Amino acid sequence: MSLKTAAPRPASSGSIIETDLPSRLDRLPWGRFHTLIVVALGITWLLDGLEVTLAGAVAGALKSSPALHLTDADIGLAGSAYIAGAVLGALIFGWLTDRLGRRKLFFATLGLYLVATAATALSWNFASFAALRFLTGAGIGGEYAAINSTIQEFTPARVRGWTDLGINGTFWIGAALGAGGSLVLLDPHVVPGDFGWRACFFIGAALALVIVFMRVWVPESPRWLLTHNEPEQAKSVVEDIEARFRRVGSRPLSDELHTLRFARRESTPFSEVFEALFVTHRRRSLVGLSLMTAQAFFYNAIFFTYALVLTDFYHVPGGEVGWYLLPFALGNFLGPIVLGHAFDAVGRRTMIALTYALSGLLLIGSGYLFAKGVLTVKEQTVAWMVIFFFASAAASSAYLTVSESFPLEIRALAIAVFYAFGTALGGIAGPAFFGRLIDTQQRGAVFEGYLVGSGLMLAAAAIAAVWGVDAERKSLEQVATPLSALREEP
Repeated sequence: MSLKTAAPRPASSGSIIETDLPSRLDRLPWGRFHTLIVVALGITWLLDGLEVTLAGAVAGALKSSPALHLTDADIGLAGSAYIAGAVLGALIFGWLTDRLGRRKLFFATLGLYLVATAATALSWNFASFAALRFLTGAGIGGEYAAINSTIQEFTPARVRGWTDLGINGTFWIGAALGAGGSLVLLDPHVVPGDFGWRACFFIGAALALVIVFMRVWVPESPRWLLTHNEPEQAKSVVEDIEARFRRVGSRPLSDELHTLRFARRESTPFSEVFEALFVTHRRRSLVGLSLMTAQAFFYNAIFFTYALVLTDFYHVPGGEVGWYLLPFALGNFLGPIVLGHAFDAVGRRTMIALTYALSGLLLIGSGYLFAKGVLTVKEQTVAWMVIFFFASAAASSAYLTVSESFPLEIRALAIAVFYAFGTALGGIAGPAFFGRLIDTQQRGAVFEGYLVGSGLMLAAAAIAAVWGVDAERKSLEQVATPLSALREEP
C-alpha cells in the first residue's frame, strides 16, 4: 500500500508517478476525520445562507434606515452586487485554487469574507453597501471553488453524493440562524435605532473568525499534490489519515486497490483546460451550465426578494419576516438530507431530473394561486416549503455535478466557471428583475417571473435526463480521467 515512483521514462512532462493513493482514500470507512472535514470546510454554505437570509430579512430595516433609505429596486441591485462579486470571486479564486493549492485558498477566501461582511455593518449609503456586498460575495464565491474541490477529493466515492448534498443543505442552517438573529436584532426594544441591521452583519464575521481556527488542521488534498509533482507529501497526508483510522480500530472496507500513473508536472497548460471543458467534455459542460443557471435564477430571484413579497403583498411587518423564513429554511434543509441517499442509490441522472422537474412544476402551481390571491401568508409559506424541499436537493446536485464531472487538475476551475457563468446568467439579473416586478405591486407580473424560473428548471431537467453523468459510487478518477494520467501499457 505504498506510493511508488517509477524510474524516469519518456513522458510529456518528465518522469512518472505511479500511485494507489486515490484508491486508498476511497476505501476508507466514514470516520471522525471525514466529519471534521465536513464541519471545518462545509460551513461555507452556512455562511452563504446566513448572508443571503440577512439580506432579505433586513430589507425592511434598510428601507427605513436614516442612513441608507433604500428602495425595493436598490435592495434588488444590492442582491445582484453580492452575486456579481461571487461570480468574479469564483473565477479568480477558482483558478488560483488549481494553481496554488486548496489549503492556501480556503484561508484567503475566508479572510476576504470576514473583513467584507464586518465592513458591511459600517455602510453609510447605498454605494458603500452595494460595494461591500460585492466583496462579501467575492469571498463566498471563492470559497465554493476551494471548498467543493477539497471535500470531493477527501470523501469516499460510495457516499460522495449524499455527503455533498448534505453539506449544501447546511446553507439553510445559516438561513435559520440569520432569520433567528434578525428577529432579535431588529427588535427595537433589544437593539435601538439604526443599529439592528448593522449588528446582523457582525454575526457572519464572528462565525468566520471561529472557522479560521477550525481549518488550521485540515491538510492539503493528496489528489492535488499528486498532480503538482508532490508525491511524497501526498503519501504523507494519506498515511496520516490511515493512521487516524487505525488508532480507533477502523479498517479499510476493501483490500482492492487501483493504481494510477501520472506524468510529473507542476501545472496544467491553459490549452488543455480549454480543450477539456469545451471539446472533450462539452456535453458535461452543457449539463453543468444548464443546472447552475436554472437553480441560480430560481433561488436568487425568489429568495433575495422573499421578504419583499411578504411585506408588500402580505403586509408582514419587516421585523417579523424571520418567523416566515424559519419554516422555509427547514424545508430547504430537509430536502438534501432526506433525498441525498437516493442520489447514490437510485442514481444521479434520475434524481437530478426528478428534483428539477418537480421544483418547476410546483412553482407554476403555487405561482398561479399567488397571482389569483387565494393563498394566505401561512399557505404561501407552506407552498414554498414544499417547493424548496425539492429545489434545495436540485440546487445541491448542480454543485455535485460540476465538481465531480471534470478532471482533477481543473476541478476547482470547473466549479468556478460553471458557478460563475450559471450565476451570471441566472443569478445576477434575477434579484434586480424580481425587485422591479415587485415594485409594480402587480401579482400577475411577479407570476410571470415565476414562470421564467420554472421554465429554466424544466429545461435543465430534460438536459440532465439525456446527457447527465452516471457518477454514483465511482471514484473521481473513473468519472473523469485526470489530464496528466497515462494510459496503461499493453
